Order: sequence, then structure tokens, then C-alpha cells
Amino acid sequence: MKNILVVNVNWLGDVIFSSGVFAALKDRYPQARLCCLVVPRVADVARQIPFVDDVIVYDEKGRDRFLMGKLKLIVQFRARHFDSAFLLHGSWTRALLVFLAGIPVRVGYDIKGRGKFLTHRVATLEGMVHRSDLYLNIVESYCGPSSIARTTCVQVTAADTLHTKEKLVQLGISKDDFTVLMHVGGNWSLKRWPIENFIRLSDILSEKLKAKVVICGGASEQDLGDKILARAARKPVLLIGQTSFRELAALMKCVNIVVSADSGPLHIASSVGTPVVGLFGPTHPDVTGPRGLGKKYILHPKVGCNIKPCYHDKCQDNICMKAISVKDVVEQIEKERN
Repeated sequence: MKNILVVNVNWLGDVIFSSGVFAALKDRYPQARLCCLVVPRVADVARQIPFVDDVIVYDEKGRDRFLMGKLKLIVQFRARHFDSAFLLHGSWTRALLVFLAGIPVRVGYDIKGRGKFLTHRVATLEGMVHRSDLYLNIVESYCGPSSIARTTCVQVTAADTLHTKEKLVQLGISKDDFTVLMHVGGNWSLKRWPIENFIRLSDILSEKLKAKVVICGGASEQDLGDKILARAARKPVLLIGQTSFRELAALMKCVNIVVSADSGPLHIASSVGTPVVGLFGPTHPDVTGPRGLGKKYILHPKVGCNIKPCYHDKCQDNICMKAISVKDVVEQIEKERN
């Protein structure tokens, strides 16, 4: 039985985009055991991706930061007798670790001078390539083309779904309510839709569509939720900082539609099969658009400077996100409501 290590990436959305890698490996090697190496903040995400049998946590900023931690990781790799490693992460250090662990087959993109640590060097893809395809290309370059569906998937248990439905009832939301979940944050400020727009959207959804509005996000986004709660005419249900990853995934499966900028929660929602309204400005849906089975309503106004993905974090205007109007979002939600 093959024992395969996948050295995964660091961000929630990107880990979700990697789900096709595990499906392709399981399709090619049905009896293989697939292990995923991830940093702590995305470990729970990796555990809910289909075909991931085991997770190794690489605490690169904590216990594994210094030499002794890395040596212990190498020893752990050796003890598991991996046959091959597929490196989705572009890190030079990670490539060195799998090399020193003596894993016989090491496949990854030949970037940052790390080709000397790889047994199979993959040429970098040119142009605007979706992250899912970028990661899957590493596997297919070694294993050959895959027939799997190029969709992302996050698993939610029946028990988590039932628990979430019960919690929503306690919050005054029944199964007959049309429920909209809004994720109001983002991992960098330029991807965030203006908070005033979320406030206006919440009021319109409550008044015009008679919808129940729930706001989610991480603990670091609490101030955004507090502003909405303080200024909204119709008070939404605020769950920012109150859900684990498993609970958030289950919550997204239980609502009717999710509104979010290009961030991890958008991809969780799409990957559990829930319709999404994706708000794209400086990033591009061709590169990081949702790939799950959930229906997708994508808003990406062309303002000139965002024809290609823009990572100009010093931008003073953020005109691409401001160009998405509340009316635009309401119209997309109405399509799903009707």
C-alpha cells in the first residue's frame, strides 16, 4: 500500500482548493494512505477534505520554528515511510525537509531554487490559472491526467448539521426562514466590501425579502460585526468568533445563501454545496473563484486596474470593491430567493 505525503499550502481557501489533489491521488492509487502536512490554522480544514487519512501539523512559527523542531519532523517523516511527497507549497524549507527525510519520490514546482531537492520538477504554468488547477497539475504531471470532477469539497457530518439546525432554532431561525449568512471580513483589507454596504444590505434583506440575516467571521473581525449590530435598523444574528471550523461549515450548509468577499468562508460555503454571492475586486474569479458544487453568483466589476489580479496593498481608493453596489448584491440574492 502506498503511503503518500501532500505538503499543503497555508491559507484556508487554498487548502480547500487542494481537495482535487487528494481525489486525484485516491483515483490513481485507491489503496494509498494520504497524509497532509499543514500549519496549525488550517489543520481542521484539512481534516474535513475527502480522502485525507491523516494530518501532520507543521508549527513553523511555534514549536517547529527552530532546528530541533525540524529535526523531529524529519524523524517523523522517516518513521512513516512515505513513498512519495507532492509539494503544493512553494517553500524552500519544506522541500529541504522532505529531501532530508529521504522520501524517494518528491514532486513539485521548480521555483525558488528548490529543484535540487526534487526528484520530479514540474514546470510553472503561465497565465491566469485557477489555484485548484495549479495544485492538481503537480499530481497530474507525475501520475498522468485525472478524470475526477474539478470541484472542491468540504465534508460536514450529519451530527454537526443537526446540532447547527437546533442552534439556529434557539436563535429564532426556523427551517422555513430564508436565511442569508454574511461574512464581512477578509484576510486583507482591500478585499473587504465597505462595512456601510453590509449594514444597508442587512436592512434591505430583513425588510424587503423578510430574510433572517446571520453574520459570521473570526474573532479578529469582531469590531466589524459590532459596527453592523450597532447601526443596523433590523438587528442581525451575530456569530463572529463563536464557531469552530466544523461549526462554521455546518452553519453554511444550513443557510440558503452566503455573501462573502474572496476569502476562505466563501470557498467553504461553495464546497458544502450552498449558493454563494462572491464579491471580487482586487482578486480574480478565474484564479480564486469558488469551485464547489454550490450555485455561484459572482460580482467582479471591471474598473481598469483589476483586469488581472491586483495585489497592490498600498491602494488608497479600493475602487474595485466600492464598485459593487448593494443593489447588485440584492439582485443576486433575489435570483436565489425566487
